[in-house]
Amino acid sequence: MSAVNGSPILEVRELDLYYGDAQALDGVTLAASEGEIVAIVGSNGAGKSSLIRTIAGIETQRRGMVRFRGQDIGGLPSHRVCELGIGQVPEGRQVFPSLTVRENLEMGAMLRRARARLAQTLEEIFELFPRLKERERQPAGTLSGGEQQMLAIGRCLMGQPELVMFDEPSLGLAPTIVQEVFHTIRRLHERGLTIILVEQNVAVSLKLAQSAYVLENGRIAMNGTGAELLADDRVRQAYLGL
Repeated sequence: MSAVNGSPILEVRELDLYYGDAQALDGVTLAASEGEIVAIVGSNGAGKSSLIRTIAGIETQRRGMVRFRGQDIGGLPSHRVCELGIGQVPEGRQVFPSLTVRENLEMGAMLRRARARLAQTLEEIFELFPRLKERERQPAGTLSGGEQQMLAIGRCLMGQPELVMFDEPSLGLAPTIVQEVFHTIRRLHERGLTIILVEQNVAVSLKLAQSAYVLENGRIAMNGTGAELLADDRVRQAYLGL
């Protein structure tokens, strides 16, 4: 496991999650070091989104530990997890369609940790995504899929997160927009953000990632550097069709 700056910002240990009697996560253990991109790859139904939702406080594990900056956050409600500095860009974008672009972004800054810097952060988001500035008075529901993804990322960043979890950020987007999304993730990483990346495009996510995990049937099947997994024959056959 790589350590970009040496200190783990997120630790997950022996995590079990159930939906009723059905087990979704089974003994999942992983870590993210400060300032790195960690890719989590696997087939549909492997438990990737369940893992993200558990770290975010949306689901509650039956067993195991989630620790952020040394603090046990397992079982905390999602708003407390956000307040500690963990942001999420959810699958399907989930913007508020009747609110304007600006209002959606302002919703992201409702956290105590973010309120004081709202105006400054808003300008930074408009610099990162000029198209959102052009459309700031439009209802979010009138935006294209790619623009809504930019808005979902921007809304997350308004909360001043230290770690951002992306859940399938390229899903349903045109190839040119997908490239733009990955370029944005690269830029955020260069700014020092720690990133957890759950992504259907396995090749690109492994190229981006310093550390990577393969999740199969709720269990970690493999882990290593992104380059190691990209070169692994089992990964190439199962996920890249090579």
